[in-house]
Parts: sequence; structure tokens; C-alpha cells
Amino acid sequence: MTDTTTPDREIAPLYQWMNRIPGGLMLIPLVIGSLLGTFATGFLEMGSFTTALFQQSALPLIALLIFATGTQVTLKTSGPVLATSAVVLLCKSIVPATLVILLGQVVGLDGVLGVSILALLVAVDNSNGGLWLAFTGRYGDKRDRGAYISSALNDGPFFSMLFLGASGLADIPFSLMLAAVIPFLLGMLVGNLNPHWREVLRPTPAIVIPFFALALGTGIDLNNIVKGGLSGLVVGLVVAPVTGFFVYLGYRFLLRRGYRSGLGFAAGTTAGNAIATPAIIGMADPTFQPYVETATAQVAAAVLVTAVLSPLIATAVLKKEGGLLSEEEIRKLDDMELGIKEPQL
Repeated sequence: MTDTTTPDREIAPLYQWMNRIPGGLMLIPLVIGSLLGTFATGFLEMGSFTTALFQQSALPLIALLIFATGTQVTLKTSGPVLATSAVVLLCKSIVPATLVILLGQVVGLDGVLGVSILALLVAVDNSNGGLWLAFTGRYGDKRDRGAYISSALNDGPFFSMLFLGASGLADIPFSLMLAAVIPFLLGMLVGNLNPHWREVLRPTPAIVIPFFALALGTGIDLNNIVKGGLSGLVVGLVVAPVTGFFVYLGYRFLLRRGYRSGLGFAAGTTAGNAIATPAIIGMADPTFQPYVETATAQVAAAVLVTAVLSPLIATAVLKKEGGLLSEEEIRKLDDMELGIKEPQL
């Protein structure tokens, strides 16, 4: 008997459409989630599996992605991963935060152009680890994906409090920082003990990224974006190219990544949970309380603007410098021992 079956016809190739947009697997669900979080809260609060998947899944799915990323890092490649993480942390958090503090010493806490030092500092000293994983999962190799560790370290109010100089505010429990990297370390352990898990978990980014991005988006209230107004847009337009450029310089001159250096611009983001940092700082130090409401709105705007702009800039630079590789070329890089000269693809 002749098999007359044919493949199912694609009515709407949604996955392909999202993939055509730089960072689209992360960006489009993020925007859809923000629309749901602003205008359809009733749907998100239905409970059961609907709420669990579309609103409360971000942290578990990101944790799964982090574990899967760890399985791809062998003992031979851990050195380059740590080096990349250190450079991203230096160029995305420490250098920009230092510059903002120096600016604050000159202009005061009121900042410039209606953007307080609090808002500017919170926007620049952290990064969107989910977007970094999404972008490097498509265009980077193992050392780039493993550099999410820098986002685990700069996540939350720690760096903001540290650089604001409030001596009692930098006491972040070590257990919290350890908890952020345990899934990655366990992934490394499993992947090295049983390499078969690397192949099992290799497709994880394509599966989980759209879902955790949508869940993250539900926490972004578009009303706050509107309140942030022009000043919030200015914050995002500054953070994406400036902090991304610092990481680009680190990739080019410290890591010597050559035509792949454009990946650094993908770090020029503001993490979604940074929206809560101004309020945390305001509660801890009343000096900053008058700036909290406006800073929160401006940081919320920066989260959305940088999520859109950073992958676009990174893609453009990679394309210009010949580093926009195909999935097969990325796989070849993954299968090579890191730390040697990159192949001419």
C-alpha cells in the first residue's frame, strides 16, 4: 500500500515569524504578556493551570533553562564561561554604575533631564538574564550562554545599594546568591557525569523561552510605561546602546572575540525585576523616597525599551561584522573545545 499521507499544512507559521525578528522568541511573548498584564488580569487570575503557565511560570522555566545551559558546559569549557561572565559583569554593572555615581556627585540626586540618579543607577547596573539567554541561545555559544551568571549576580538591589554607599544595605545573604547559581552548577555536574543529558536538553531554549517571556511580560504594567513618559524612554535609549557598547568593548578587547563581539550589545538591558528596586531602596533609606514613584515608572519604561532595542543593535552589529552565524555554524562552535582560536566559518 502506498503511503499517501502528507505533512500538515501550516496555516500560520508563527514560530518562523518570531524567529525573523531579532530576539523575537523573547520579545513578542514579552509584549503580549505586558498587554495581558495590563488589560486582561482576569484571564491571568483564573487559577489552576492557566495562571500557573501564563503568569507564574517565569522563575521555574528560567531555572530549567539555567540547568539546561549548565549541562552544555564541560569541565574543559568552564574557564572561558567564567571569564566571559566576569567581563559582562564588569562592563555591564561595575563600570556603568561607577559612572552614574560620579555623575551624582556632580549634579546631585535629582540627576539630569528629569531622570534621578536613583532611576539611572537602577536601570544600568543590572541586566535581563532571560533575554541574554534567549539571544545567546540563538546566536552565541556555550561560553556566552553560561555568562548568564553575571545576570544572577547583578540581579536585584544589591549593586544599587552597594554603589549608593548605604553601608547597611549591602548585606545580601550569601544563601540567596548561592541559590541563583545552584541550578547551573548542578547542570554542569549532570552534563559531565552523563553527556547524554546535553543532547536531551539541547532544545530547551526553543521550548521554554516564549513561555517564560510571556510570564515575565505579565508583570510589566503598560500604565507605568506611559507614566514614565519621555524621560523613561530616554533612560531606555541611553541604557541599551551605552551599556551594550561597554560590553561590546569587553568582548572585543578583553575576551578577543573578534567578529562575535556584537553579542555584547545584547547585555544592554534592564531586568524586569529592577522595577521593584527603587521602592526597596526607598524603604531602606528615606532619602530616596521622594524619587521612588517617578524612578519606578522610568525603570519600567527602560525594561521594555531595552528589551526591544538591545537585540536589534546586537543583531545589526553581528551582521555588519560577519558574526551572525547560522544554527549549524553555532553548533559547530559548541562542539569544539573552547579556548582555542575560533574557526573561519
